[in-house]
Amino acid sequence: MLYIKQEAEPDTPYIKEQEDEMKFPMTVGVKSEADEGPSKESGAAVQHLTTKGEGQSQPDGLLAPLSDSDDVTSHSSDLNTDEQDDDFEQNASKSLKRSSLKTDSKECAGGKPFGCTLCNKRFSQKSHLITHERTHTGEKPFVCTCCGKRFAQKGILNHHTSTHSGEKPFCCSLCGKRFTQKAHLNNHTRSHTGEKPFVCTLCNKRFSQKSHLITHKRTHTGEKPFVCRCCGQRFAEKGNLNKHTSTHSGEKPFGCSLCGKTFTRKGDLVSHTRSHTGEKPFLCTLCDKRFSQKSNFIIHKRTHTGEKPFACSVCHKRFCQKGSLNRHKRTHL
Repeated sequence: MLYIKQEAEPDTPYIKEQEDEMKFPMTVGVKSEADEGPSKESGAAVQHLTTKGEGQSQPDGLLAPLSDSDDVTSHSSDLNTDEQDDDFEQNASKSLKRSSLKTDSKECAGGKPFGCTLCNKRFSQKSHLITHERTHTGEKPFVCTCCGKRFAQKGILNHHTSTHSGEKPFCCSLCGKRFTQKAHLNNHTRSHTGEKPFVCTLCNKRFSQKSHLITHKRTHTGEKPFVCRCCGQRFAEKGNLNKHTSTHSGEKPFGCSLCGKTFTRKGDLVSHTRSHTGEKPFLCTLCDKRFSQKSNFIIHKRTHTGEKPFACSVCHKRFCQKGSLNRHKRTHL
């Protein structure tokens, strides 16, 4: 048996590249048919492939001969796979960068990237910003199909619609009073328990309703988000804006059945009616004094707590009543 040992010179760059990476010579032993006589399969060449690396021999393996086209196809397939891997890594890297930029942007804005251009208040979601902006513009895109009343939020419209059906599924277990919304029931229940879970971080004053806390905070910040579309005057409370707006129209649809006096708001009529009936529903739990008007009751409570929420912007002197602050301001003129 005769073996011919020769150093294989790769026919293609692909084999050469493999050889450089493997860094050991490839030895090919070719066994001819003449050595052992006629083969059962004439015309077939049997090749024994022996590889050596770092002085160690690997077991001989029987391999079928590869054509040039097979080598090129395999090499082309490997190149395409490498290109796809590169594209995937680049796309993944871009996606991670975009995600990182969004995260960094939110962190820089304190987690609230959407800012109101009118009052600089910030929000974590764009939909919340759009809803907030309606407090400045007065836009009310949601209309009640029953009475035509308009609302700035769809949720408020849904709550309002229930007032037409008369359905009040939520009942107070302590006094039996019924409500159209569960939130209204929860707020009412606190009038029995005295619970005040909402705390002002600036003066530690507590409130039974979140809306009252939000309104109170404006006495510290001076924020007045409600704007009159007629004259541009600003207000800290929506109720005050509504009351002011009626001065432009002059309309007073609510009339007292006892004396005929008319009012722009239903709440004003209710308060006025107590002057005829003598009803005083607001009771101070500290001194048992009663009041017919809620505003007078709130002012009275400050005599017990010592709270003075109204501050002079010139000398910073504080007052428990807004009227007292206004009279004091005249001393600086």
